[in-house]
Amino acid sequence: MDVKQYASKDYDVIVVGAGHAGCEAALAAARMGNETLLVTINLEMVAFMPCNPSIGGPAKGIVVRELDALGGEMGRNIDKTYVQMRMLNTGKGPAVRALRAQADKRAYSIEMKHTIEKEPNLTLRQGIVDNLIVEDGVVRGVITNTGARYGAKSVVLTTGTAARGKIIIGELMYSSGPNNTQPSMKLSGNLEKLGFELKRFKTGTPPRVDGNTIEYGVTEEQPGDKEPNHFSFETSDDDYLNAKDQLSCWLTYTNEKTHELIRANLDRAPMFSGVIEGVGPRYCPSIEDKIVRFADKPRHQLFIEPEGRNTDEFYVQGLSTSMPEEIQQQMVHSIKGLEHAEMMRPGYAIEYDIVSPYQLRPTLETKLISGLYTAGQTNGTSGYEEAAGQGMLAGINAGLHALDKEEVVLKRSDAYIGVMVDDLVTKGTNEPYRLLTSRAEYRLILRHDNADMRLTELGHEIGLISDERYAQFEAKKAAIEAEKARLEGYRIKPNEQVNAFLAEKGAAPLKDGVLASDFLRRPEVTYAELAEFIPEPTEKIDNRVIEQVEIQIKYEGYIKKANQKVEKLKKMEAKKIPDRIDYSAIEGIATEARQKFEKIRPETLAQASRISGVNPADISILAIYIEQGKIAKV
Repeated sequence: MDVKQYASKDYDVIVVGAGHAGCEAALAAARMGNETLLVTINLEMVAFMPCNPSIGGPAKGIVVRELDALGGEMGRNIDKTYVQMRMLNTGKGPAVRALRAQADKRAYSIEMKHTIEKEPNLTLRQGIVDNLIVEDGVVRGVITNTGARYGAKSVVLTTGTAARGKIIIGELMYSSGPNNTQPSMKLSGNLEKLGFELKRFKTGTPPRVDGNTIEYGVTEEQPGDKEPNHFSFETSDDDYLNAKDQLSCWLTYTNEKTHELIRANLDRAPMFSGVIEGVGPRYCPSIEDKIVRFADKPRHQLFIEPEGRNTDEFYVQGLSTSMPEEIQQQMVHSIKGLEHAEMMRPGYAIEYDIVSPYQLRPTLETKLISGLYTAGQTNGTSGYEEAAGQGMLAGINAGLHALDKEEVVLKRSDAYIGVMVDDLVTKGTNEPYRLLTSRAEYRLILRHDNADMRLTELGHEIGLISDERYAQFEAKKAAIEAEKARLEGYRIKPNEQVNAFLAEKGAAPLKDGVLASDFLRRPEVTYAELAEFIPEPTEKIDNRVIEQVEIQIKYEGYIKKANQKVEKLKKMEAKKIPDRIDYSAIEGIATEARQKFEKIRPETLAQASRISGVNPADISILAIYIEQGKIAKV
C-alpha cells in the first residue's frame, strides 16, 4: 500500500545520508548561508565508522588537512576524539608523510552529531529517501518513505553502502546497511528510472574481539607519538594527548596455520563460491583474497586496534573476511596473541549500489539532472577520508548552486581531492577507488604540511574560513617569508665550530662563507642545527612556520620544476570544450577516442587528454576543431 504524501518544508539544500560525506556536505552548505536539511536512516549512525576506527594515513591524511583548510569538520572532530596519533613515513620526504589517528569511534560519532545539531542553518532528521522530485531535468526535492515531500534547489546523495545493501557471512545473506542497520531499498530503482547507470560494489570488515581475551605480551606494541601533531590547523599543541594517555595498537601476523585453514574452506568463501557479485577493493582485499593472490607470502600483518576508551572491543585490521562465522573463530584462534580471543562480532562483506562516476561533472553535479550531486561511496570510492573530501566539494557546489553562484572545480594541482574527483569523472572506476600518493603527479606540491597554503584562500572566498582564521593564515605566510628573507640575508663563515659539525656529519668543510639558506639546503642539515650558527630571531618562530621554511628552502628546485609543469597544465585546463560539440563530425579521431569523448563529455582539453584510450593525436585534432569553431551539435 502506497503511503500518502504530504508537503513538508522547503530547503535550499538537502543532503541524503549522514556518513562522512553527508556530514561535510551538509555543514559546508549550511555554513555558506543555505537552509539545509540532512536526512539519514538512523540518527545513531551519524559519522559512524563501520570499518576501521581511524582517520588519515598515506594520501588520506592529506585529504583531511585539505578539508580543514577549506573549512571542513573532519580534522577538528578527530582532534577532539582521537585515542592515538602517529606521523607516518617520517624517514621519507615531505611528499609522502601523513598523519594517522586512531579514533574513539563512538565519541567521534557523538561529537560530529552534536556539531551538526548546533549548526544554525542545519536541520538533522531521521528518515529514508525513496524518490527524487525531478522536473524537466532539474531536481526539485525528495520524497521520504513516510510520504514527506521536501523541496530544494540542490540535492546531494551520499547513500554509501546502504543503497540496496546486502550483508554476506558465509552462506548467510540478508538485506542490510552497514553494521546491521536498515538499508535504503527504493532510491536506487528511482535513479535507474531517471536514466542513471548503477554498478554493484563490495567491501568488508574483519571480526571484532574482546580486548580482555587478548595476550598482548606476545604481540608488538605500536604506541602513539610523543611530539604534538594535529589534523586541524586550528588545534593548539596544548591540546595534544601525552603519549602515556594514548591507547596503543598491537602488531601480530597470520601464519601457515591460518592460511591452511582458509585454503581448506575456500569452497565456503562467498568471494570464491560465486555468492558475491559486487567488485571488491583491490587495495584493501579480504584475507581469503590475500591468501589466494599472494600464495608465496608466509604471513600477513594484522593490527589489533582499540575502538575507543569506553569499550573493550578491538578491530583486527587486515583480517577482513566474509567466511562463515565458525571458520572466522578458528582463524582468529590461529593467530599469535589471539589464541583465546573471544569474537564479539564476525566480519562480513557488504554489497551495495554505486552511481558510475563518469556521469558526473568535475563539480560532482550529475550531467543528467541539474542541481543533483553525488558524493562518497555512492561514487565508487572506499574510505572515510575519500568520502569526506567528495562530500565537502559536493556540499560547496550544491550550496553555490542554490545561491546562484559560480561553482568550484579543484584541479589535480590544487589538492588530492582534485586528483580523486578528476580520476573518478574522467576515468571512472571498476573497483572501489582508494587514494594513493602515486595517483598524484604533483605530490611534491600536494603535501600534508602545506594544505593551508593551497586552500585557505579558497575556503575564505567561499565563506567557510572566518576572517579571524584568515588573518592568522596571512600572518603565518608573512612569518614564513620574513624568516626565509632572514636566512637569505645572513652569511655563515667557516670556523672551528661549523667545520667540526660538518665533519661529524661526514660532509666537506666550509672554505668560504655561505648564506644560511644555502647551508640549510644541505641534506644533512636541519633548521634546528642551523639555528646553532646564526643569531636568534627577534621574535619566537612557530614550529609550523619553521616546518614550511625548511621544506620550501630544501626542495626549492624541485618545487619550482613542479610549478612549471602546473602552469603548462593550466593552459590546457583553460581550453574549454563546448557542451554541444558534435564528436561524430570530427574527422581523423580514433573510434575509441570518439566513443570515450561521447560517454564522458570532458569539459577541458586537459581532462580529455587524461581519458584512458585517448592519444595525443586525438587531442591535437580536437583542439584544431574547436579553434575552427565547428562545435555546434543540433
